[in-house]
Amino acid sequence: MSLQFSQVIKKIEQSCGFEPGDIQNNAARLTSFTIDVNIAQDEVMAEVLKNNGWNVDDFNHTKDPFITVDLVSGQRDYHFTYDEEGSLILDIYKVMVKNASGIYVEIEPVDQQSDAPSTIWDGANGTGFPMRYDKTGNGIFLDLIPVTGQVTLSAGLKVFIDREATYFTVSDTTKISGIDGLCHDYLYLKPSYEYARDKGLQNRESLFRDLQVSMAKIKSRYGNREKDVRRGMTANVEDCR
Repeated sequence: MSLQFSQVIKKIEQSCGFEPGDIQNNAARLTSFTIDVNIAQDEVMAEVLKNNGWNVDDFNHTKDPFITVDLVSGQRDYHFTYDEEGSLILDIYKVMVKNASGIYVEIEPVDQQSDAPSTIWDGANGTGFPMRYDKTGNGIFLDLIPVTGQVTLSAGLKVFIDREATYFTVSDTTKISGIDGLCHDYLYLKPSYEYARDKGLQNRESLFRDLQVSMAKIKSRYGNREKDVRRGMTANVEDCR
């Protein structure tokens, strides 16, 4: 069941022994628990982003999970901190370069510490159409430096990203978290458990157990969402000598 933000707050009130409205109608408490709910949402995102093979994104974002930026003639490195909505970029997982005909071509990631081509670090500053990139933090370094005529400079880079979730504010009521609706119980269980632990409430251990069950469900849900990929069997080869 997907929970609206006001329902998340009500569940916290119930779990922590508050009277109805004790959080919602108290500005200081509401601010504190809103922060806690957002931190819980971050924890869910951190867990699900470990999943390889399926891109996770908050459905509340209004822009697609990629950004396009201009290439600069003679510039090798490009850095990305925020997307078009101002959301923090957490990771880059695919890069495409627009060729001189205006067609995007996917280029290959390499590791500058091990398998990067010498053109990235040899100082010769070779130019051409980039075919590889090294990722360092939220920046990329192209193997060949693009120059006018070899690439399309306008919106010449398309970078596919993972980004932070959209957050709740104290004024939200009907907003729903962009994570899987079947995992929304974590959003009230984590703040409730921490409050119960800090205040020594009798239900703190049961809340902790519920929290562990919720996290296990998150791992299960997001670990099996690649439904459009046919899974095969892999042989386990053992040396019996």
